Amino acid sequence: MGHGTLVHQARVQVDGDSYHVQVYCRDDGRHFAKTYLGGDDIIINDGMSLEDVLTKHTELLPLAVSTRRVRQQIRGEDA
Repeated sequence: MGHGTLVHQARVQVDGDSYHVQVYCRDDGRHFAKTYLGGDDIIINDGMSLEDVLTKHTELLPLAVSTRRVRQQIRGEDA
C-alpha cells in the first residue's frame, strides 16, 4: 500500500476498546484506512472515497478484532 496524505482520523469503539483509524488519500484519488491492532498487526482497507472506506473499515474492524481475540484464546495468549 503506497503512501498518501492523511485526510481523516477517528477513534472507533469495539467491545469496550478504542482503536485509532487513519484515512489517507492517494495521488490517484482512492482512499485507504489503516488501524494498528497491536505490535505489527495492521488492518488496511481501501475504497473509492472517504465515505466508502470509512464504512467498509468500521464494518470490518469488529470482525478483525474478534478473530484476533479467538486466535489468542486458541494459542493461550493473554488478550
